Amino acid sequence: MRAMPKQEPPPGKVDPTPSTGGGPGGGPPSAPRGGSGPGRLRRLLVGAPKDLHDPDVFHRISLIAFLAWVGLGADGLSSSAYGPDESFRALGPHHYLALALAAATALTVLVISVAYSQIIRRFPFGGGGYVVATKLLGSRWGVVSGSALLVDYVLTISTSIASGADQIFSVLPPAWHPWKLAVEAAVIGVLVVMNLRGVKESVTILAPIFLFFLLTHAVWLVGGIGWHLGDLPAVAREVKGGFTTGMATLGLAGMFSIFLRAYSMGAGTYTGIEAVSNGLQIMREPKVHTARKTMVYMSVSLAVTAGGILLLYMLFRVSPLPGQTMNAAGLRAFAGGWRPAGLPAGAVYVFLTLAAEAALLFVAAQAGFIDGPRVMANMAVDSWLPHRFAQISDRLTMQNGVVLMGAASIGTLLYTRGDITALVTMYSINVFVTFSLSQAAMLRYWWGHRADPGFKRGTAIHAVALAMCLAILTGSVYEKFGEGGWVTLVVTGAVVALCLAIRSHYRTVQGNLRRLNEIMNALPSQQPAEPKALDPRAPTAVLLVGTYSGLGIHQLLSVQRLFPGHYRNFVFLSVGVIDSAAMKGQEEVEAVERQTRASLEKYVALAQRLGLAADLRMAVGTEAVAEAQKLCLAVGKEFPRALFFAGKLVFEREHWYQRILHNETAYQLQRRLQFAGLNAMVLPVRVLEPATG
Repeated sequence: MRAMPKQEPPPGKVDPTPSTGGGPGGGPPSAPRGGSGPGRLRRLLVGAPKDLHDPDVFHRISLIAFLAWVGLGADGLSSSAYGPDESFRALGPHHYLALALAAATALTVLVISVAYSQIIRRFPFGGGGYVVATKLLGSRWGVVSGSALLVDYVLTISTSIASGADQIFSVLPPAWHPWKLAVEAAVIGVLVVMNLRGVKESVTILAPIFLFFLLTHAVWLVGGIGWHLGDLPAVAREVKGGFTTGMATLGLAGMFSIFLRAYSMGAGTYTGIEAVSNGLQIMREPKVHTARKTMVYMSVSLAVTAGGILLLYMLFRVSPLPGQTMNAAGLRAFAGGWRPAGLPAGAVYVFLTLAAEAALLFVAAQAGFIDGPRVMANMAVDSWLPHRFAQISDRLTMQNGVVLMGAASIGTLLYTRGDITALVTMYSINVFVTFSLSQAAMLRYWWGHRADPGFKRGTAIHAVALAMCLAILTGSVYEKFGEGGWVTLVVTGAVVALCLAIRSHYRTVQGNLRRLNEIMNALPSQQPAEPKALDPRAPTAVLLVGTYSGLGIHQLLSVQRLFPGHYRNFVFLSVGVIDSAAMKGQEEVEAVERQTRASLEKYVALAQRLGLAADLRMAVGTEAVAEAQKLCLAVGKEFPRALFFAGKLVFEREHWYQRILHNETAYQLQRRLQFAGLNAMVLPVRVLEPATG
């Protein structure tokens, strides 16, 4: 919960930072927000604002288990397009190992899913790997997990879009291939716009694609395995013969080495399993029940699909072909020859199935747009990232995070030229960094709860999951370090370093602002018997403040010092800002209102103790500047001789990064009020800090 004006303090609390104001005269009201050409275009693309005070709004934007399966489970299910592909290719000529590989893949999916279902149960407020690592291993491990997740979700988008484009261009003429990157960037742009409209709107639009994928792949899995039911004895003899030959030529250690390499190369299969625990906030109540139900849908569908596809590769003796995915080759082997009544039904089915695969991969990018901004918001609340990433738009979306995720994923595609092998390598390493930290954190949790009846079961689940995750992570780094694995480690390390620098800056600023709280020790404590009444015709000082602290008191005393005895009325204004920390339901909105009013009442009481006539005005919204502008315009009409004051942090040495880390709320509002015919005065609040940058 924050109150206007938004500047320094961590989101999730009433913001104590000052903002701008305006002055005497009640000029003409400004044009309605969204009334200009750009505003109308934005509303056309993104939609009209949502009403925070509508008691049903949180119900309407939350997801039932099926829609959560579409929006978050598609990330896991779509990995069947590239995870089994990479894994089977790593077997080389040893296709007989595919049966064991399929069983190991399905088992790994189920074990990791059960482990994350336990995390959902123990951490019902969401946050996934970042929150788990922070709470149980400490903030330093938390920022590593969060940074890995951020890079992971950027790569979720890039990998899903690149793989989807690969499926499409597998059946298009080679002359069209130079357009692949442009198509991928365009798809990301469309998804950005859809997600700016809202999570539920974007997921609902994409649900038919998800269902079409399930239908086409059910035909492939059931039909392909059913086709070979009569050949099971021959298949069993072939697999047994392969094992015998492998033992004779490679030995047990050699065969296990090949199997382990293929198993680790299929790491992309498991990407996306953590998405449900990270996106718990958007689930329909009861959230834990909905999330665990979603996890069941996702884990079963992924285990069956990924394991089944590996089995089909072996049954149809699929071999990789240049410029073609394994799934394309497998589908052609299954249905390419279907020509009932001379019609090319098989070719049509192959095309539609690959199109469904490509479309689902585009849907899977949703997980990056849903969960990536939420991880950023959680980290922003803890001051690891700029506080603006915890803000939500009037559509109740985390638009700053959505835009940044889209831009970063386009940059990643351009860097890798859309190479799916490089993307999956980078992607899977980061995923398993987070997986491993989450499982280690849960083992620590159970070690501290040894008296809990579920101790043995919980320890066993997370120990097995940790062993699997570490094996895959080690194998991926070892095998692919020189082929792009080093890039993701360097990038993740750079993100961690950036987060440490950002948090250090915020802590320095907060430490220097605490000196203002010393003012509170010298304030009068006796309340007057009869508070003075306001005179609307008298000069009025309107102060935009946040939480009750030395920062707001500094504004009040500065106004009296600058204009001694001039102002007869003092009106305190504040906007309770709903950010990611408060975006959980109607109760949280009401809590923001109560906290904002309580802070304002303390300012009014202080002014009355100083012998001043004082009152308060407040609003609650998602965008501080827009709501504050409305309040100021209304107060300007009520008090024609009002002058608006707000504070702006002024640093001893101004650096470019300070404009990113500290919102320019004061100056934004000042421009709006001056255009509306009101005067605004920005009060400087000096911040002394060591020279950096």
